[in-house]
Amino acid sequence: MSRYAGLSERALTAIVLAVALLLVLFALPVSFTTMLVALVVLSGAWEWSAFLKVRQPLWRYAYMLLVGLGYLVAWQFTQTPGALFLLMGVAAIWWLLALAWVMFAPARGGRAATAVAGLFFMVPAGVALQHLRLEENGAWLLLFALVVVMAADIGAYFVGNRFGRLRLAPKVSPGKSWEGVIGGVIASLLVAATGAYFFRWPLTAVLLMAAAAAAFSVVGDLTESLMKRHSGLKDSGGLFPGHGGVLDRFDSLSAGIPIFVLGLLEAGLIGGAG
Repeated sequence: MSRYAGLSERALTAIVLAVALLLVLFALPVSFTTMLVALVVLSGAWEWSAFLKVRQPLWRYAYMLLVGLGYLVAWQFTQTPGALFLLMGVAAIWWLLALAWVMFAPARGGRAATAVAGLFFMVPAGVALQHLRLEENGAWLLLFALVVVMAADIGAYFVGNRFGRLRLAPKVSPGKSWEGVIGGVIASLLVAATGAYFFRWPLTAVLLMAAAAAAFSVVGDLTESLMKRHSGLKDSGGLFPGHGGVLDRFDSLSAGIPIFVLGLLEAGLIGGAG
């Protein structure tokens, strides 16, 4: 079987999603982005609730409600740049802990740990996406951030499939390789360099935050893979043909976007609009 089996289906789905995203960002009012991000957070929470291995749908709805409330509270809390920076910093610490979890204790876990992980997986990224959209030139800024992280995912997929030899986390995701990670970071750097020119931002700072976002995006991917392995699920859902569910599309963004926004705030390139 080809390494790229199902690529045409994946590509078609990606094109449809890209067109829909561009329409939301550039042809519709900002409120549509707000609704889309909220829908992604809630849909992701529903899919994540399957990792808890609870049988009653009521408990799954309760978990989705919990994440939704967490998202609203976090949004209200981050109405100043300092508060947004604090939340993104907490998210960065969480993703470092998640990396340690994946690399050194992948067999450990439990329902409580999984529930907490889902909150950190969905909430900071959702808040970060909303704040990016509300910045000056927010549509372009949000698109740039998304493409930086998505480029890492795409670069890792193709480079890893072609050159991957050194396994990154074989106990969690055997298909991931160090070569893929390097390819993903390079892809993100190319996008970041273009964005730095477009926004007239300092190149070095943008490249550093893009490299960090690309590296952390891998942790988001691995964390979701760990949850699926614990729960015995292959995909988080089947909403997107060739891609899986919402979480399968959001996993890299969940870690990469908060790190990228943290870098933008630290460099003074955004003001944390509320």
